[in-house]
Amino acid sequence: MADPFGVYVHIPFCARRCDYCAFATWTDRDHLIEGYLDALVVDIERQAAAGMPVADTIFVGGGTPTRVPAASLARVISAIPRRAAAEVTVECNPDDVTVEMMRTYAAAGVNRVSIGVQSMVPEVLASLGRTHVPANVERAVEAVRSACIPTFNLDLIYGGAGERLQDWERTVTGAIALSPPHISAYALTIEAGTPLALEPERHPDDDDLADKYEMVDGLLSAAGLHNYEVSNWAVPGHECRHNLVYWRQGDYQGFGCAAHSHRGGRRFWNVRTPDRYIDVVAGAGFGDASVEAAGEELDPEQRRIEGLQLQLRLREGVERSALDGDELPGLVELHGERWVLTQRGRLLANEVSLRLR
Repeated sequence: MADPFGVYVHIPFCARRCDYCAFATWTDRDHLIEGYLDALVVDIERQAAAGMPVADTIFVGGGTPTRVPAASLARVISAIPRRAAAEVTVECNPDDVTVEMMRTYAAAGVNRVSIGVQSMVPEVLASLGRTHVPANVERAVEAVRSACIPTFNLDLIYGGAGERLQDWERTVTGAIALSPPHISAYALTIEAGTPLALEPERHPDDDDLADKYEMVDGLLSAAGLHNYEVSNWAVPGHECRHNLVYWRQGDYQGFGCAAHSHRGGRRFWNVRTPDRYIDVVAGAGFGDASVEAAGEELDPEQRRIEGLQLQLRLREGVERSALDGDELPGLVELHGERWVLTQRGRLLANEVSLRLR
């Protein structure tokens, strides 16, 4: 059986850019929404006609996918050739979610949504530059369940300026109270060119981040969500299959501006702006225009090491020969013939990965 193939669709439109965001998103291009979605359909249909594999997983991210009309987004999703059992995920802003929107998604085959919660504490949300209301998270989850979408994720961020340990506990316990099958919890990272990067006084403290990671791991594990990747916990059977394509170095095709792809050891990425993407798709039928902006071929050794680095982040770890775990006491432990990160090792995963061989 062929390895799973993923499709990523990028929706670059936002009402407001978060202070920590370095993604290719725009707050002043809503007039392009319908033209952009039309271009996505054309691009997808051309790739399908050219022999693109049938998708096992689809992930619609952004940006804010819920900013565009649900019926128009459903048309884009429906254009993607996929297997009957494909996982189809859409990222959602809790303020945008309605029962009608979720029913429209479900009718298009969406069977998983990822809700951008970040925090359940208003002051912390404000420090992150987020505008949604925590109470809307509960309403969004109710809408997902009302539409009979079978699984969902709550996406959390820790380490925002002024976030106390008790604030983070409030966020995690509030998320658990909604009985989600999956939770992602990411440490706040500083990306060059963002407003956050220009304000060192707002940057997270490493010791504080470590304390909060240990807290979320303990609380989620006690609630029956098991860590299967450094920053992701799920009830068994609800792991994100699309992200596993990435972490297992599988092939995937990206659609939309700035979307990245990986096919047969080659990485490539699309033109960065929605304006350019629309123009190139419109012109591609009349010449050599391509949505691809650039790419790189991975040599076998580079591909092997990157594969190990990704495997190390997963709960199955790496084969015994890939690491001298005896030199890393307390950071890895042997499970059968594979080295697996401990909780402390997950905090230092990047440092452990430097020892891979």
